[in-house]
Amino acid sequence: MTSLETRLRFLQEVTIFQEIEQNDFLPELAKSLEEVVFPANHTIFAKGDEGQLLYILVSGKVKVHLDDFTLAYLEPGSYFGEMALFESRPRAASATAVEESKCLVLTGQQVYQAIKKSPNIALNIIRVLAQRVRKFNRLFGASEELFYLQLKKQT
Repeated sequence: MTSLETRLRFLQEVTIFQEIEQNDFLPELAKSLEEVVFPANHTIFAKGDEGQLLYILVSGKVKVHLDDFTLAYLEPGSYFGEMALFESRPRAASATAVEESKCLVLTGQQVYQAIKKSPNIALNIIRVLAQRVRKFNRLFGASEELFYLQLKKQT
């Protein structure tokens, strides 16, 4: 992904940047993003690491996992690493390149600037986080009804 135009077209297809007002910040962001290639089986980050970067998968495949338990396999267009970035807490899981994988890397400052210029980015991130929470609830056998019953008991 060498040309700015190609990078910009790719970013416009990523969930975070969909349905946002077209303005100057996305081309500026596309220019400033670092592109990193991780070899197969490379740990991109480990559970417990400080999280100050968000990754957008351009090519390859990434596994998000807790030790040997796989939480998700990510395909191009997916992003990961946002939870630790927003929480200012250590990473909750590890991410490993399953095959050679190319990522665009956003710093926390770039993410916050993008949200400031287009708040719909935050809404898109919240939507994906909510989908992930629902998926993990199903994965671990927790139901929404049980969650709401527990919440009612606490109030």
